[in-house]
Amino acid sequence: MLAGLIVLGIFVLPYTIMFFGSVKTKSQIRSVDPTYFPVEWHWENYVNMWSTPETPLVQNLISTIVISVFATLLVLLVAMPAAYYTARFHFPGRMVFLFLVIVTQMLQPAVLTSGLFRQFLAFDLIDTWAAMILINAAFNLSFAVWIMHSFFAGIPKEVDEAAQIDGANRLTVLFKISLPLVWPGIVTAIVFTFVACWNEFAASLVILSTAGNQPLSVALTKFVGQYETSWQYVFGVSIVAIVPVVILFMLIEKRLVGGLTAGSVK
Repeated sequence: MLAGLIVLGIFVLPYTIMFFGSVKTKSQIRSVDPTYFPVEWHWENYVNMWSTPETPLVQNLISTIVISVFATLLVLLVAMPAAYYTARFHFPGRMVFLFLVIVTQMLQPAVLTSGLFRQFLAFDLIDTWAAMILINAAFNLSFAVWIMHSFFAGIPKEVDEAAQIDGANRLTVLFKISLPLVWPGIVTAIVFTFVACWNEFAASLVILSTAGNQPLSVALTKFVGQYETSWQYVFGVSIVAIVPVVILFMLIEKRLVGGLTAGSVK
């Protein structure tokens, strides 16, 4: 019990520091005798940070939502049939494909940003949401395929065969029989993909140059200047960026935990 409280405290402490810092003034944050709790609560910081001319946070929030949602949908569109096919059919090169799925987990966008820039420059996709949707989908696809493959593989083939005997085709079996059975795995893939897209930074910094097109993760850096850093706004934007992810976890916590534990024993 004590160990759990200590771990919880270590995890929560940075977020409480950010929250309290977001309602402090610059002088309170930079004080030589800092306090944990604000001397005065300046809630206007949350209003002022949205009106800074160099950082259009409303557009940045919209950009983050659009990129994260559409990248997640693209991952699901590709990963579900790929995971189902590799789990149900033993075709030539199947093991090589699954091996490559695992290997791609070692690749990070930060390592490939220069190559990605040249590639999207050739297709005139620099500074577009489409480029970031494709990049985020590509780098999260392997995890989604891997986790959903383990769930599809855990469904007895007799279930599919029984449905086919009743006249169902492969698409009907996939969407009406198999997908409801692997829903916890799908939820797990959705959450991890969405969070990864929401927090992506390196590729967005290189590919997106227009301030309004950039996600919150990049917009956050605009408050860090050469001579001055608006820490109250840095903390405030960080809190705003965290809240949607926390709400998502709270809404589907049970399904997410069920998906992780079930996938670990398949």
